[in-house]
Amino acid sequence: MNLQTVAVFGGSGKIGTQVIKVLQQQGKQIRALVHRTPIAGDNIETISGSVTDPAAVREVIRGADAVVHLATTKEDPDTFFDVSVRGTFTVLDACRNEDIQQFILFAGDAAQGIWFYPQPIPINENHPKTAYPGYYAFSKVVEEVMAEQYAIQYGLPVSIQRCSWIFEKDDLLTHFSLLENVDPAEKGHGFGEVTDEILSLVEAGEERIPILTDSEGTPYYRHIVHIDDVLQAFGKIVGNESALGQDFNIAAPAPFDYRVASEYLSERLDIPAIEIVCPGYHSFQIDISKARSVLGYTPHNDIFTMIDRAIAYRYSQRTGE
Repeated sequence: MNLQTVAVFGGSGKIGTQVIKVLQQQGKQIRALVHRTPIAGDNIETISGSVTDPAAVREVIRGADAVVHLATTKEDPDTFFDVSVRGTFTVLDACRNEDIQQFILFAGDAAQGIWFYPQPIPINENHPKTAYPGYYAFSKVVEEVMAEQYAIQYGLPVSIQRCSWIFEKDDLLTHFSLLENVDPAEKGHGFGEVTDEILSLVEAGEERIPILTDSEGTPYYRHIVHIDDVLQAFGKIVGNESALGQDFNIAAPAPFDYRVASEYLSERLDIPAIEIVCPGYHSFQIDISKARSVLGYTPHNDIFTMIDRAIAYRYSQRTGE
């Protein structure tokens, strides 16, 4: 495909800023909607407005060859519907009257239920949409369904990039921190109900590396992904005719085992590891074979690489090296 101008929604976010860099490296002209956070750089035109404003959205999309939609929100009951649901609808509807060659939706594995429900087999692209409790997962399901229906109703050439939980910088060290995860804002990202022993450690400021287990003491395993592998996948999807009408699960080379990962991190940081029972969750694996075969997706960041990079990043922030 000959994509010259790409309209971007959600370009100022954690992923969006990096996606714009990929488009710049490819020599694309970018037209981005700016709501609050400014976006600047080479080959970038910005238009102020809201993703819920049809006029502003139409102005961003006008004459574009492709649209990349990343605008979303988390567990905020006051904004999730307007941004994630109404906003996605507004963008999709504006595409009906334009000659769009590709519509790329950044989706999430939250739409597939992940470790809130039993997953007896690896989760592939045929897995039913099963939102777990909360506004965010619900919105990710609705976004995908709307995009798929616009592909059916109006022939919109949709490509869905469905990413696992994305980590960058020292995010992984935050996740493997007892002190930062006993009572998280987003359900499923923390450790749930904990014992008095764990609470006493937290109250005393005693850090530990958690090994999350089920009620029988078996460590969980789960899939995540590094931002660099997300960007690799995006670079292989944008402008790729083989990606039209397709959805792709994007994750790390393999899931990680909490005991193996925690013990490795414990040794690297010289911080004791501790088992934390988290009943009610379920181990899961994401099947990325479709992305590998169709796109040539080759993720490079396994859990050990991600841990090493997170430690190196935090060290550089502290020392300036």
